[in-house]
Amino acid sequence: MFYKMIENKCKEWYSSDQCTVRNLIEYIEKTGQMRDAQIEAIKVYLFLKIGCECKPLEFLFRYGCFNSINLNDIELSTATREYLEENPAATALFEYSRLTNDKGEQVSEKLEKQIKKDPSSIDYDAFFRTAFYGVSYTDYLFSLPMGAGKTYLMAAFIYLDLYFALNEPTNPAFAHNFIIFAPSGLKSSVVPSLKTIQNFNPAWIIPEPAATDIKRMISFEVLDQGKTANKSNKTKNPNVQKIANHQPLSELFGLVAVTNAEKVILDRIQEKSGQINMFEESDDEKDRQANELRNLIGKLPSLSIFIDEVHHAVSDEIKLRAVVTKWAQNHTVNSVIGFSGTPYLEKAEKFKVLDSLSVGTAEITNIVYYYPLIDGVGNFLKRPVVKIADIADSSLIIEKGVREFLNTYRDTVYADGLTAKLGIYCGTIEKLEEVVYPLVSRIVAEYGLGTDTILKFHKGNKQYKMPTDSQMQFDILDKSISKIRIVLLVQIGKEGWDCRSLTGIILSQEGDCPTNMVLQTSCRCLRQVIKGNPETALIYLNESNANKLNVQLEQQHHISLKEFSSADNSKTPLKRYNRTAHLKLPKVDFYQLKINYDTLTVEKADPANTIAVSADSARLADSIIKTTDLSMDESKTSITVDDTEYGTEPATFNSWIYGIMKGGFGSPTVAELMKYAEQLKTVYQKITFEKDGSRYYSSHYNRQLVEANIRKSFSDRLDFNTTEELIPEEANLLNIANFTPEVYTDKPTDYYPTQGVVENIIKDDKGKLKLDPKMEETIRFLEENGNAAMAATLRAQSSSHTNKDRSFHYLPYRTDSGFEQTFLKEVLSFDEIENLGLEVYYNGDRAMTEFKIKCYKKTGNKWSYVGIYTPDFLIIKRKDGKIHKIIVVETKGEIYAKDPTFKEKKTFMETEFSKQNNTAFGYERFDYLYLEDTLPEKDRMTLTRRKICEFFKED
Repeated sequence: MFYKMIENKCKEWYSSDQCTVRNLIEYIEKTGQMRDAQIEAIKVYLFLKIGCECKPLEFLFRYGCFNSINLNDIELSTATREYLEENPAATALFEYSRLTNDKGEQVSEKLEKQIKKDPSSIDYDAFFRTAFYGVSYTDYLFSLPMGAGKTYLMAAFIYLDLYFALNEPTNPAFAHNFIIFAPSGLKSSVVPSLKTIQNFNPAWIIPEPAATDIKRMISFEVLDQGKTANKSNKTKNPNVQKIANHQPLSELFGLVAVTNAEKVILDRIQEKSGQINMFEESDDEKDRQANELRNLIGKLPSLSIFIDEVHHAVSDEIKLRAVVTKWAQNHTVNSVIGFSGTPYLEKAEKFKVLDSLSVGTAEITNIVYYYPLIDGVGNFLKRPVVKIADIADSSLIIEKGVREFLNTYRDTVYADGLTAKLGIYCGTIEKLEEVVYPLVSRIVAEYGLGTDTILKFHKGNKQYKMPTDSQMQFDILDKSISKIRIVLLVQIGKEGWDCRSLTGIILSQEGDCPTNMVLQTSCRCLRQVIKGNPETALIYLNESNANKLNVQLEQQHHISLKEFSSADNSKTPLKRYNRTAHLKLPKVDFYQLKINYDTLTVEKADPANTIAVSADSARLADSIIKTTDLSMDESKTSITVDDTEYGTEPATFNSWIYGIMKGGFGSPTVAELMKYAEQLKTVYQKITFEKDGSRYYSSHYNRQLVEANIRKSFSDRLDFNTTEELIPEEANLLNIANFTPEVYTDKPTDYYPTQGVVENIIKDDKGKLKLDPKMEETIRFLEENGNAAMAATLRAQSSSHTNKDRSFHYLPYRTDSGFEQTFLKEVLSFDEIENLGLEVYYNGDRAMTEFKIKCYKKTGNKWSYVGIYTPDFLIIKRKDGKIHKIIVVETKGEIYAKDPTFKEKKTFMETEFSKQNNTAFGYERFDYLYLEDTLPEKDRMTLTRRKICEFFKED
């Protein structure tokens, strides 16, 4: 449960001033393409990358990076409290010992008591090293259930790393290259994983143009080929050649390689009694080829290793850790990122604290994020209807299951044209061909379906050959052209089969699938077809398989079959309506500032002279130490300068040159640098010192600055002139391309107004909202007899909104905060809205509007781009059918108001946008109103009313 401490600290960081990615997360949420499970995982990932500098978990826990416990709230002895305050590792273990699981069970009450009693008795550093498997590299595991979109999450991590790496090329927290280990046991999993990552749209998580730029930089390689033909004169390991094609590896950026760990990376490695043999000295050609590929991969710079389905690699874990540990010795491994749907171990691991005390855990300790399976049911997984048949006859169970499936899903066609499908696992090919197929053929005929809707899928045997074109039919099951409704399987499709339209599973007897795979097989039908749709699935089991499913749910997810089948995290469906035609809402005409940049060469590069002085500005000031007594009398004060060398990092000229090149992503190259070897050696001698026959980097120089100055020496000193241009634009307040008639949400309160009011507004638009005479009589009776509250409730149910034709160009609005809803309610209640003929429209949903403003910052006479700004509201007044005047309104929560980028956008709006547009239009067309939620309600309403009255007063 270490992940609970990480989760708590992540939330704390995300709401603090130290968090620099809040706007990015808001962008991801607004695009609406990532699931909640993925977004929360991204938050944790960025917290570990940025807030924790991608350090190993044992380091982060030893230094208390996840400590959030308040020791003052706990009864402790003075000695223990002081010890914990001075030892963050001890506090971390103390906090961990007090955590409780979902059942309320404490991690270790004995450990808590031991720390309270004698905190110094425990070697905390040793405990954390052991708990996190003793690895020296960063190793994080993300646990998400099947269907959560782990492969898309991998793609998101890749793009986020490259996005930040481009901004900070020398920051070691961000990876530059990636290798993905597809599930080891699945031969067919490599190419689908690659296709999924290739299909990922980076604009879902990072804004343009960065998204497209990074996508162009990425190159993909599949390392799945065996050796070439004997007659080939090429290398006998094509995978080596694929990597070698990207030379020079030291400059490589954006490689994504996908492979199968078991078949490729762990090839020709033996493990016996915990000892690893890689046969590095072997004369065997196959051993040599396998090591050649491993060694080459180990040279890829800033490499992040993604392992899909970590639980598959349990038997190979020792081998894999040995390989990664060997790579890590090259200082090229950025991180190992694992993904798994099952966070629990078959047996609890015990970690020694004292000779007489151990802590046991059934969870994989390096989990940094955990999303429970049960939370996915009804959210991004279909809600299962589990039927258990206490019948001995397997055929009868199949018949009942098929009939129930066809009764329920025969006419089910999902929004993208896919038909609902049923999978029946048959145990043996003979049973499929001789019993199940004839039985199912008879049943489907009764429902008016032909045998062409049944797919027999197996690999064949001596008696029954693999059916013709069955592989092709299996591959297109998730295409709208597929006519298949029922799939009969033997030893296929237990795992790694991702068929969204699979809506039912039948396991009718023991042996239909391996005993330990009942859970994975049963859940094959739970993948959601249409994002956000409330969908169901049928799981039909005999009693034996139901018992196994229950046991595996308990072991792997700590839930019962009853909890699993009754779970419902489905999102609330809301109907949406486009009212722009009803309101005859025109487009917004405005001028967008465009800045043109003309680059000027101020000074040509002169490495010969500038390298020689590259260390001059990087000299650090010497430490000055004053010695005095308590009188602080200057006459008694002596001053000494500490010029002691504290440098301990070994230095060599060649490695230094290589580092300069690497820090500039290969520019300048080593060859270009060595043209000025004489000048560079002079600088090298200046920033290093000799000790005991070896050289070390001096503590008196900022080495990074020296190297940056050297790289700058090879570049022309450039400047640029900017010219301003105002471009006329027009924007719809509703981006119809992103409008859908129905949305699904787990936060209906984010939408305004409520669905009841929405429906009444639409009825009112059509003239169908009329109060029933009997209802009018009832309301009048209630009002006359002092029951005003009930009368008001009934009247509200039969009315729409007073200012419905002065707002709500689409319904309902999705708002970011309650503050936005409050403002809209307040402003629509003003008499001035009707008296001055004004309209108020929400514009804050980036995906739903075209009205966005490009903002710039002016420094001296030059402009620099800040970003796109999407205002929250527009208060408009029409004239001659067109929008004549506009107040742009921004409502901001205190926490977001401090964001530096927003401050720059706000400054642009206040000082430039309105001024430039008003000049271009020749009258006061735009004004800007900024409101913060810290302002008292009365002051806020007064300020808003004053701005409206002043700006919209009669010309």
